[in-house]
Amino acid sequence: MRLNIRAKKKQTYDAIVIGTGISGGWAAKELTEQGLQTLVLERGRDVRHVADYPTMMKKPWELPRNDQLKREEAEEYAIHQRTGYTLRESTKHWWLKDDDQPYIEKQRFDWIRGYHVGGKSLMWGRQCLRLGPQDFEANAKEGVGVDWPIRYDDLEPWYDYVEEFAGISGQAEGLPQAPDGKFLPPFEMNCVESHFRETIMEKFPGRVLTMGRFANLTQPHKGRGSCQYRNLCMRGCPYGAYFSSNSATLPAAGRTGNMTLRPHSVVSRILYDDESGRASGVEVIDAESLKAMEYYADIIFVCASCLNSTLILLNSRSNRFPDGLGNDSGQLGRNLMDHHFMAGARGRFDGFMDKYYYGRRPGSVHMPRYRNIGDDRREYLRGFHLQGGASRENWWRGIREMAIGHELKELVQTPGEWTMGLNGFGEMLPDPKNRVWLDEEKTDRWGQPALVFDVKFNDNEWKMREDMKNDAAEMLETAGFKDVATYDNPGGPGLGIHEMGTARMGRYPKTSVLNGWNQLHAVPNVFVTDGACMTSSANQNPSLTYMALTARAVHHAVDLLKKGSL
Repeated sequence: MRLNIRAKKKQTYDAIVIGTGISGGWAAKELTEQGLQTLVLERGRDVRHVADYPTMMKKPWELPRNDQLKREEAEEYAIHQRTGYTLRESTKHWWLKDDDQPYIEKQRFDWIRGYHVGGKSLMWGRQCLRLGPQDFEANAKEGVGVDWPIRYDDLEPWYDYVEEFAGISGQAEGLPQAPDGKFLPPFEMNCVESHFRETIMEKFPGRVLTMGRFANLTQPHKGRGSCQYRNLCMRGCPYGAYFSSNSATLPAAGRTGNMTLRPHSVVSRILYDDESGRASGVEVIDAESLKAMEYYADIIFVCASCLNSTLILLNSRSNRFPDGLGNDSGQLGRNLMDHHFMAGARGRFDGFMDKYYYGRRPGSVHMPRYRNIGDDRREYLRGFHLQGGASRENWWRGIREMAIGHELKELVQTPGEWTMGLNGFGEMLPDPKNRVWLDEEKTDRWGQPALVFDVKFNDNEWKMREDMKNDAAEMLETAGFKDVATYDNPGGPGLGIHEMGTARMGRYPKTSVLNGWNQLHAVPNVFVTDGACMTSSANQNPSLTYMALTARAVHHAVDLLKKGSL
């Protein structure tokens, strides 16, 4: 039954944002600051900054089983257990149980999810890297996928814009493949990392180890406190020392008085109006009551994270769009990408035994891409970057020793050997055969269809992994490390938690879903600015790019709205 005019007016806004993670938080901030009454929908529960971080200050001895889950409870999170690091007693409240949203794997895919206000912005790795000019040009030059409809120059001012608000610590290095940003002071490298940097820059010109560029504050910034070096970020930070929707963008949106935040709201589909050729609103299932309702707006930002945004679009069928909203090209759900990683090397270092460090730095060192740059040519396309760090063994090594009494006390009070590891993050090429689609027979508790995954790494990725681990080992050995060992544990796509590409941007409606402003080609008042929009994955952690694309798209949308174009 359609709503009467009075009821519909109460549920009408200037804009609707679906999702509250990295992209959704930015959409909410920018839309409300531009004066638009904005409804922000989140399928999960509410999470208030600080008030709803239950384990943020717990001591190790306050967490049972050394912060591990009970075996029977861990079985409810089998998919999330695949990461090996995300799921703990202190973080389990952020992650999704497998039964809450089942999906189908034609081939292994690790879909790591957390549904609550703030989304994965509360649990992300916080590495903030700009894509470089080569990343926006590579598809066109190499004949891969489709050409990006934008270039680095289009996004550069928006990178500046979001970095200045978010607060990104880092060190300028002047590398064109890893553009510098608006940085706060970097975290410090320790003595072994500095030794590695100096040695490698001398022996391998063009390979630069730098401090990672992180959304962790090294000094107070815009009302948020600086990092306390606890490295408990995934529990939620009471100091606001890392960027999240909860600590930064949603509070900014709330201060405008223009935001209505509605948690427990599962968006089922986007409503399409045949007469206007525009989206009119969204259908929402209340996650608690299971009641269906509709909300209306002139602009809709789809920021539910790559795969849920794609699920919503695929489920938004109509006479005009029988295969999903805006899917004239048939590309919706295709070209799913993730970064492949967990290939690298580690070794031990004999020197600097009189040196140590204090605190728990929340970020790693970073070596930007150097393969297929300049005159370097490999048997594969694109490249990878390396992340890692050096540390000294701590008292934990005493657990495996046979010492007792005074000997054991001395052992656990004395730092052990220095070790260092380097782990590659590689680009995955777009491939239309890597795709998702809906299974109408298998549904979740809210009646929404399940996604079916058919995704795999291809030859380009496998060839790249050889360099990821062998280069890491070669550099460690060159820098004087001993007992260097490589590893290669690919897992499945999705394990990098950087899903991208299923509603890609492009220049032409016949080959892409979105235009250069993140609008659906065929439905111009619907914008998609999360990972689904990516035309290629590059090798860099992508969240900073989502922020910049979202801010840019919002300002374009508001301009169009003022002109009456939407």
